[in-house]
Amino acid sequence: IAATRLRGGSANTARGAAGLIAEAIGTAREAGCTGTIVARMDSGYYNTAVIGACRRAGAYFSVTARMDPAVKAAIASIPEDSWTAIRYPRAVWDDQLRCWISDAQIAETSYTAFASKKGQSVTARLVVRRVRDLSGEAAGQGELFPVWRWHPVFTDSPFTLVQAEEQHRDHAAIEQVFADVTSGPLAHLPSGRFAANAAWLTLAAIAHNLLRAAGCLASPRHAKARGATIRADLIHIAARLARHGRGRLTLHLPLDWHREHEWMSLFQAGCGPPQARAA
Repeated sequence: IAATRLRGGSANTARGAAGLIAEAIGTAREAGCTGTIVARMDSGYYNTAVIGACRRAGAYFSVTARMDPAVKAAIASIPEDSWTAIRYPRAVWDDQLRCWISDAQIAETSYTAFASKKGQSVTARLVVRRVRDLSGEAAGQGELFPVWRWHPVFTDSPFTLVQAEEQHRDHAAIEQVFADVTSGPLAHLPSGRFAANAAWLTLAAIAHNLLRAAGCLASPRHAKARGATIRADLIHIAARLARHGRGRLTLHLPLDWHREHEWMSLFQAGCGPPQARAA
């Protein structure tokens, strides 16, 4: 998590988003990210302020476009022979069709967004994914002609069509981050005070980042595990803490513990190899 922000009341999704994105991109650069950065967003951030913030920060944008009349007209102008069939390595759950889908078609066209706002228009790529709507067939009704569902993405991504579309779909990975944080440090915010909750949110992000770093250092399995799994395997352990002279502490791990190797990998990465005991 590169940036967090707590907003009071029933705030619009895009409120303060431009500043938050600029902060996140700046943090990524300060952390040593020198490669290409693409800010992937859903349709709640489809506005000129957010796109402008990405460009000023030296990043590319990839945002789900709203299906307004202008976008629909742009999609309709795509020639039928321009569509490329793709197949997902793993099936994707479709919330509207209530089923798993594994294939679709993609195409792109040039598009100028926000043309009605003077001096704020943005011209970039409109990447479109279309999926066959089989809901009528599921109900036992034959299909007279193909019916499609459209998923447009407005982007200035420098990558190929297939790469740009696939990368945008991967932005759903943020949902797993939300799940990890809300089932962990954000399970219970401390109070009804805005300032206290804002401070807790910052601490929650720090704890989350430290936990993910610990998982990466422990083992390849824990690098991809849920936060709850990392806490259960590496933090909530039945170890015994012994104090010796002048405040020296010794942590006695359980005998024949099945997570000893992963925990020692984490310990050595953070503190160096343990000191050898005298014979």
